[in-house]
Amino acid sequence: MKNMKIGTAIWVCLLLSFFFGTSAKAESITSPDGQLKLNFSVNTQGEPVYELSYKGKEVIKPSKLGLELKNDPGLMNGFTLADIKTSAFDETWEPVWGEVKSIRNHYNEMAVTLNQKAQDRNIIIRFRLYDDGLGFRYEFPLQKNLNYFVIKEEHSQFAMAGDHTAFWIPGDYDTQEYDYTESRLSEIRGLLQGAITGNASQTSFSPTGVQTSLQMKTDDGLYINLHEAALVDYSCMHLNLDDRNLVFESWLTPDSQGDKGYMQAPCRSPWRTVIVSDDARDILSSKLTLNLNDPCAYEDVSWIKPVKYIGVWWEMISGKSSWAYTDDVYSVKLGETDYSKTKPNGRHAANNDNVKRYIDFASEHGFDQVLVEGWNEGWEDWFGKSKDYVFDFITPYPDFDLKMLNAYANSKGVKLMMHHETSASVRNYERHLDAAYQFMVDNGYNAVKSGYVGNIIPRGEHHYGQWMNDHYLYAVKKAADYKICVNAHEAVRPTGLCRTYPNLIGNESARGTEYEAFAGNKPFHTTLLPFTRLIGGPMDYTPGIFDTKLSFLSGDHSFVRTTLAKQLALYVTMYSPLQMAADFPENYERHMDAFQFIKDVAVDWDDSKYLEAEPGDYITVARKAKGTDSWFVGGITDENPRTSAFTLDFLEPGKQYVATLYADGKEADFEKNPTSYQIKKGIVTAKTRISVKLARSGGFALSLIEAAPSDKKIIKKWK
Repeated sequence: MKNMKIGTAIWVCLLLSFFFGTSAKAESITSPDGQLKLNFSVNTQGEPVYELSYKGKEVIKPSKLGLELKNDPGLMNGFTLADIKTSAFDETWEPVWGEVKSIRNHYNEMAVTLNQKAQDRNIIIRFRLYDDGLGFRYEFPLQKNLNYFVIKEEHSQFAMAGDHTAFWIPGDYDTQEYDYTESRLSEIRGLLQGAITGNASQTSFSPTGVQTSLQMKTDDGLYINLHEAALVDYSCMHLNLDDRNLVFESWLTPDSQGDKGYMQAPCRSPWRTVIVSDDARDILSSKLTLNLNDPCAYEDVSWIKPVKYIGVWWEMISGKSSWAYTDDVYSVKLGETDYSKTKPNGRHAANNDNVKRYIDFASEHGFDQVLVEGWNEGWEDWFGKSKDYVFDFITPYPDFDLKMLNAYANSKGVKLMMHHETSASVRNYERHLDAAYQFMVDNGYNAVKSGYVGNIIPRGEHHYGQWMNDHYLYAVKKAADYKICVNAHEAVRPTGLCRTYPNLIGNESARGTEYEAFAGNKPFHTTLLPFTRLIGGPMDYTPGIFDTKLSFLSGDHSFVRTTLAKQLALYVTMYSPLQMAADFPENYERHMDAFQFIKDVAVDWDDSKYLEAEPGDYITVARKAKGTDSWFVGGITDENPRTSAFTLDFLEPGKQYVATLYADGKEADFEKNPTSYQIKKGIVTAKTRISVKLARSGGFALSLIEAAPSDKKIIKKWK
């Protein structure tokens, strides 16, 4: 029996040697706190191999790295270790806006130079190990035999140590607007086709392909997140799963010819990231993605301001109103179609009187801006026609007096927010971009919501390919020339570029509130987005729907799958410097006591504390408003009711605060009684313990404002 065990061990070693080869020496580094360890080696086939462990537990099993090139032997094997450099780095930097006032960037680095002797060329693989995870990227120095090259595929592996629970959406070159599925890795293949729902533009690529940011949980309690950082001049990375061996491998978005990247040395790939902890709260508080991006590219950032806004938007999304001015025109030719000779349809939302109503509401309640969609000519045939010259971004409809409305807004202390829907005709947008931005400046706009609905023009390109990623960043940098902030919808999901270009103040790039009016979002959706989509940057989720039943619509329609109190909580749990109160003014006017929280809550923060978290189940977070002593807490749950309990020990000791709690009512239920809520006030301190019951898909919001002497006289102690 003893000899059989020895023989089995030898056989296992031989198998491992066959798959991964062996190395004379494994190089290693640890994270600053020593909890994470990275090993790197070159096996006998000359293939780069890395592995990662956390507190002695396997996170990434031995995994190969490399790139397959077009019409070239590739950068997959035949390497020898030419040089290795290790270093440490520690700095603290301040974001222009963010969840915290300052961020520590502390890592240990290993830069490995690999020589491919047969091709006489070198590449560098750079690893950075933080206390909360790993980042690595490929670097291509300028050299004679690796100058211009085309990537056929990147083969970065992430070998999992078990059949983890994953929270995933289908891999797609054109959209992330899918509901999440929770399953074992081995179950993805059987569930993926059913997880693909209709979209204006979509291209799935594999029966086991998923998108990043991918959140997983192991059976022994590790939380693992896979994503990328600093996506610049490169194709977006998806993950393709070998479900027999539980190995993820990078899968890049192709261009119209099927190629996945055109490179010119010196250049580099984005960072591939692995965030890991045994505490889910650490995943939410991680700043690894931001830290792997370059510092701010702008000297003057005084013009970049977080924004709380309302808008003429939900009317059209919900089906009450129309983007289009008339129903009489079936084919629009800009500059030729004369709208003054057409009959208005009476449902056009972007009209003078309606916009003034929103401006008045914004002014009365302290909102910064009013977004107006459907203001410009061309909406009658904008979608699905593959039109090149679809909008000009400067010509308003007859019922939208742009100069008058901007003057009216200015007189009320409010700005209008521009809307640029491109209908995915990117060539047309770039054709008009300078004129459109100058038009904004001339008319007092300083922020734009852009959209890329539909299939991309140039035809055959994808939303997440290298060409489009270059466009998104081009639009952001061009906007900075005009001191304009950008909120791009249907663009590639963020990868921390808002650190470098902070006028990229928001993105959609996921399934947002609009889907509550279409097919609905699962109750656990917003408990997952902070673990997935928000890992790369803030989302313009557009919360704040009070009429969750959409009672103003007749017939069969969708509904919002949350309670009203959960809608309030989203302003804290879904971090963004760009927060919309998305419902109609009249729906807020029916619940002004609850609306007070939306008016009070901040959009920029000095500190954030994640108090409770479990992906797919619940999140509770406390945030300190920028430049104040005020705190705001939000808590949400999935389809299961729960009790949230926490101590206010993040408050300043010795001070008293007025706590105002907006919670689900005793009979609240997201399906049966969504607008049932209760409000409670009391004086609290850092020693006070809060316990709140959350209904099914419910939530709570809590404001904590330092108590004035008069407050202490009339408000009772919290019980």
